[in-house]
Amino acid sequence: MPNLVRKLLIFAAVDGLILQPSPPRNHPPATQQAIKVDYKGNVGPLLKDRREEDTAPTTLEAHGIIGLLKVATSFFLISIAAREQVAQIRGKPIYRITDVSLIPLSSQADADKAIASAREHVQRHTKAQAAGEDDTDSEDDDDAPSVTDSLIEDTATTSSDVKDPVTGQKTPAKGDSSVAADVMQRKGVYGRFADKWFSRKGWSADSRRTQGLSSEESLAAKNAPKNVESIPEDDKSPSVADVLPGKDEDAPGAVNPEEIPKALEGQKDATTVALLPKILQTTRMYFSSGNFFFSYDYDLSHSIGNLQPNSSLPLFKQFDPLFFWNQHIAEPFIDAGQHSFVLPVIQGFVGQRPFTIKVADGKNSAVIDPSATPDDIQLQSWHEKQKKEADSDSDTNTDTPPPEPSDGKDFLLTLVSRRSTKRAGLRYLRRGIDDEGCAANSVETEQILSSPTWNTSQDKIFSYTQFRGSIPLFFSQSPYSLKPQVSTWGTFETNARAFKRHMVDLSSRYGDIYCASLVDKHGTEAKIGELYEQHSKSLNENGGLDGQGKQLGFEWFDFHNVCRGMHFENVSRLMDTLEPFATSTGWTVIADDQIQYKQSGVLRTNCMDCLDRTNVVQSACARTALEAQLSAGRFTIDLQTDPSTSWFNTLWADNGDNISRQYAGTAALKGDFTRTRKRQITGALTDFGLTLTRYYNNIVNDYFTQALIDYLLGRATDTIFAEFEADMKSSDYFIDMRKVRQQAIDRSAGIVIEDHDEDLIHGWTLSVPTSVNQVKTATFEEAVLLLTGKALYFCRLDWGTEKVREFERIQLENVQGLMRGVYITSTLAQRHMDADKNVGFVIRYKAEGGGDLVRRNTRALDSGAANDEQRKEDTKTKKADAGRFLAFKALPPRSNISSDKTEAQDNEVDVVKSICDEIARVANESKGTWNVPGTAQEGLEYDGKDRQLSVEEKDIISLADAKRTTGYLEQIEYSLKKLVWG
Repeated sequence: MPNLVRKLLIFAAVDGLILQPSPPRNHPPATQQAIKVDYKGNVGPLLKDRREEDTAPTTLEAHGIIGLLKVATSFFLISIAAREQVAQIRGKPIYRITDVSLIPLSSQADADKAIASAREHVQRHTKAQAAGEDDTDSEDDDDAPSVTDSLIEDTATTSSDVKDPVTGQKTPAKGDSSVAADVMQRKGVYGRFADKWFSRKGWSADSRRTQGLSSEESLAAKNAPKNVESIPEDDKSPSVADVLPGKDEDAPGAVNPEEIPKALEGQKDATTVALLPKILQTTRMYFSSGNFFFSYDYDLSHSIGNLQPNSSLPLFKQFDPLFFWNQHIAEPFIDAGQHSFVLPVIQGFVGQRPFTIKVADGKNSAVIDPSATPDDIQLQSWHEKQKKEADSDSDTNTDTPPPEPSDGKDFLLTLVSRRSTKRAGLRYLRRGIDDEGCAANSVETEQILSSPTWNTSQDKIFSYTQFRGSIPLFFSQSPYSLKPQVSTWGTFETNARAFKRHMVDLSSRYGDIYCASLVDKHGTEAKIGELYEQHSKSLNENGGLDGQGKQLGFEWFDFHNVCRGMHFENVSRLMDTLEPFATSTGWTVIADDQIQYKQSGVLRTNCMDCLDRTNVVQSACARTALEAQLSAGRFTIDLQTDPSTSWFNTLWADNGDNISRQYAGTAALKGDFTRTRKRQITGALTDFGLTLTRYYNNIVNDYFTQALIDYLLGRATDTIFAEFEADMKSSDYFIDMRKVRQQAIDRSAGIVIEDHDEDLIHGWTLSVPTSVNQVKTATFEEAVLLLTGKALYFCRLDWGTEKVREFERIQLENVQGLMRGVYITSTLAQRHMDADKNVGFVIRYKAEGGGDLVRRNTRALDSGAANDEQRKEDTKTKKADAGRFLAFKALPPRSNISSDKTEAQDNEVDVVKSICDEIARVANESKGTWNVPGTAQEGLEYDGKDRQLSVEEKDIISLADAKRTTGYLEQIEYSLKKLVWG
């Protein structure tokens, strides 16, 4: 494959940033062509070496490019500032990203300033690491390297062993400590929540920033002007570099949203610009969290049995798009043909442990260091063994094999977890499945057993793959409860289609599928567990995975019930059930560089979050596989009880913690059992602290981070930040709401249009007040409006069951007037007050005498009380002789969820205008001219003249009226939310 740029120098020129490939020390000059990224984000080749220009002294050394981030109309280059080697696979180094730099593409001065501060930060970080210090806890450090990963240290396996959260190694503590000492001194073990209570800094802004919460920069957003563009020109604003994370900590003052560079020219959303400091800070922390991995030479996106040998394609073209996390932001380099700068990264985990099988006391046992006692075993990863022998440029010597063992038999165990980019995100904000069949928290985990030399002519390579993912049905849970109820939505048929698509996709990738569901058979989880089991049976009864009878394996193992009383060893019962499937599908075996046998199926494990219980079961399956693989080579190893094999538990616990941090913001629960194969009271206390931290994350931090993830993956436009600011939450952009709404329109039409002579002309989904004859209610809901040649149909839906809850038929001749205009229902956020985005229309019509105006599906109603309320409302309506009206508000166009990126989207104003014009046109064509009170909106008497229906332009609720009706309590509630969430 073509060589990637392994090290480059970045410096600013008058016309853009120069990215100059730089050879390692004592190596010939790099052959790759330097490129330029101009200040408009355009990428192109550079025709000459410009390192000798005056700008050369202000350079930043980088280890690769992640991509270009575009916010509003400004671009920022994301480069890898620091990395750490965590493994080597077939002689190819694997790195973890530990720090990134963001450089603005606005002007040479701004770029120079950002480069200088980034270089100073890297130097401080390097010195701190060399001194063995942790500079992320200093009170004046604005550069916390992680959103979640650096926040929580892992629980030590014993009171005398403290685990390094970066390397995954255990180091002896100075002495045993009590639980209280652990809480006070090792607050990270108990998560971010405990840190707030036991830290001297408490809830100070510095502590918030180092913990990955809203920093001073983001807290200052509450003082942002509603229109950033209204800042006077004579107010001297700092440069782009001033809003970048990683600026000099000694600089006075916090970054305010007013300090947005004037380089942001052209059409832009003021709210997005105001949130720019928080966007940049969160982006940097996200990529610096230690959760992203890459290699210059090895394809991390495929299991070792699916690699393309000796491929001439660039690495990013070999990469599986399912695990290509920076594909969207790397597109400018891909489109420009600068493939040597496209460095694909995965999110997940890569860990590696060497171990030795040595005969002791007449039997085989696994030891790491023969001179160490079982209680003092310290496992060193490959890169740590080589640290003293290799300089900083050792990554170019990729062909140098590790040293041969002096005695015994040496092995390497490598663990690679790959998180899917589909339905990616955070715990309660991404649950279940989407209509493409993609499940939340989907992770492929591969365990590789090999020799240190990776020489397949002498030793075989074994690869065992497992899969985890959320229950593949449409469901959600509220983040505001420690034991949230499960809310399902969609018909059985709707769920069945998505369920089958998910399982068929898995089968095409892995072969046979066996599902191990670990949710409870009682309580809040039972409902979704039963549906999961029903859909599995239904799939098998209707042709199976391939339509020809290929069966889907399914086992419902009530983990909490079987293992109650902390008896997690009872998981062995599930292992006995899974043994036939594991035996039949096996694992991949490579010998003499040829695949002798390929794993023919995969175990799909899930609990509710697919984290804690799933980690326990997956590690148990991996343990069984490793013991069997070594047994095939006539080696015996006891991974269950032998203390010298605790490295295996630690490796899998590290993997579980990483995946848990990426989805839930904390280390995994039940980690003590995964590490020690024992469940203890101290582990239960740790789990309680982590549970509280997860709860805090779910209701405070996750919404903005979710919006950023969707944006970085290209699933949303930057309007998602304005929506966050308006509602303090982020939508589920992985579900095509237009498809859902179109299905609702079709379903409603099939139910409510009973006359076979009536044809549906058009249908729309709109936001409406929850009561008729009202333009503003406490809440709004989505409803369906249908237009035929004879009537309008107004349908309220139960979106959870996909049923029409109630509908009303309005004869076109009874329509008395149409009015469209500004429709502002809130003045709390800038987006709520935008006259171009908040528009709607009102239909006034004459109520027909006799009979029920509204027909209801009583089976879709929640209670008889609701029926009584609606009957009372009907009674009031029938007594009203002046007629009725319905108010409709346009929903925001969601081009960011469109499956067709080229499809043009109307704005809200155009949508409302087209709806009103269509209604008026059909009404006038169907009945010619008829009596219409043209001034009914003003309450004047009907003059008896015949008129055609026309559309009146008039504000429904103007901004001034909306401000008068916004109460103080509503404003205070929003301000508190913004303070916490924003």
